[in-house]
Amino acid sequence: MLIRLIATCLVLAHPVAAQAVLDMQPRDSWVVTPTDKNFDTLVDDTRAAAKAGKMAVVTMAGPTDAAAGRGIEIPGNRVIGLFNNDFAVRTLRLSTAAMIEAPIRVYVTENADGTATLSYKTPSSVLAPYAADAPGLAEIAAELDAAFAVVSEAAVQ
Repeated sequence: MLIRLIATCLVLAHPVAAQAVLDMQPRDSWVVTPTDKNFDTLVDDTRAAAKAGKMAVVTMAGPTDAAAGRGIEIPGNRVIGLFNNDFAVRTLRLSTAAMIEAPIRVYVTENADGTATLSYKTPSSVLAPYAADAPGLAEIAAELDAAFAVVSEAAVQ
């Protein structure tokens, strides 16, 4: 009986070794680009590609390393915030509220087959809720759409 109790406690105390997570799928107002690259390579290439779109990496966050520290294995998952000061100043002149969306993020996720996907909500869709009250914001959003397309294209090649 004691052995069974100890065995049960050990099983319950041991974290799940791996957690299944769905691959990113296409969705409205998103650009979702699967690649043949592995997760770490796509993260590095995305960070480097920010310069191609005249953007800067402002933030990076993801649960993968923290989960591993807790003994939980999840696929690679990183959110990278991109922006630049010119867009920030111009956006702020038009809408204080819209700046809550800065930096605009790209999302690198590891797929079940070991490849990675780069995804992002289009900046025009992110900023759309503020455009009615901020004439000119749609033009900035269109410029950001073009910059993010350049970043994405450079990152996935």
